[in-house]
Amino acid sequence: MKANRLQRFMIIFKTLALTLWISLEVIYKVHRRSETRQACDRRLRWWSTRLLNNLRLSYAVQNPHQVRFQPGKPYIIMSNHSSLCDIPLIFATMPGSIRMLTKKELFDVPIWGLGMKRAEFISIDRNNRRQAIQDLKEAQKKMESGIILWVAPEGTRSTTGKLGPFKKGGFVLAVRTGATIVPVGIRGAFNVLPPKTLDFLLGEHAEVHIGEPVDASQFSNKTLAQLMGQVEQSIRRLAGLERETSQHDQPSFPQPVDARLESDHTARRLQKPVLRLPDQE
Repeated sequence: MKANRLQRFMIIFKTLALTLWISLEVIYKVHRRSETRQACDRRLRWWSTRLLNNLRLSYAVQNPHQVRFQPGKPYIIMSNHSSLCDIPLIFATMPGSIRMLTKKELFDVPIWGLGMKRAEFISIDRNNRRQAIQDLKEAQKKMESGIILWVAPEGTRSTTGKLGPFKKGGFVLAVRTGATIVPVGIRGAFNVLPPKTLDFLLGEHAEVHIGEPVDASQFSNKTLAQLMGQVEQSIRRLAGLERETSQHDQPSFPQPVDARLESDHTARRLQKPVLRLPDQE
């Protein structure tokens, strides 16, 4: 059901109010040194479930491999990202101290940005390669302290619902830390709020499909493309996007000999002669 104008207003108002409240609470608690990571985890899940309830969004988790996070081991969750609802869905359904690797521009938003920083979210500068390397080093430190990193390997939110090209950063980090990558496919969230609109659809259903973990310690920088392809195929299947052509599996059809000869003949026939002027004395 499409939300009417009053419902849209109330959804936006409640979302902003909840986000402001949780941000101020985290900032205050950290300032008073009374905040714990576990308390922040519970607060994030509370915030997430409230946002999903405001949209009347029901959701289910499919975990056929019975994936569990073991303390002391590095993990990176990688999922498709086609909706603003992906964020609360991941926090509401996945266990552990999950923090997102997100673009640095969000940290410039007053109050919210500071709240994210105090809650141990990690920024990454997508326009500055040198800074991005430092950001990944900071992410590594967070992982070593017990943070489960969530990365959208597309690097940004899809505006079509399809899976976009993957960036290397998260995979380089996974290989460097010997992390276990947990592929996740989110279904049904894209329709809740189409890109660049405020046309909320209420009463939708979403599914979070957790795939078989991939041990990045078995790969190296030389086999990074293989790792990216394996994870991409898994996310594509989990998200129900397997009909699309994978960026790492683009079919290559050799051009028939006759076609190449015809193409060369056509090119020579269409080529304009070059007018050469005699050298001036």
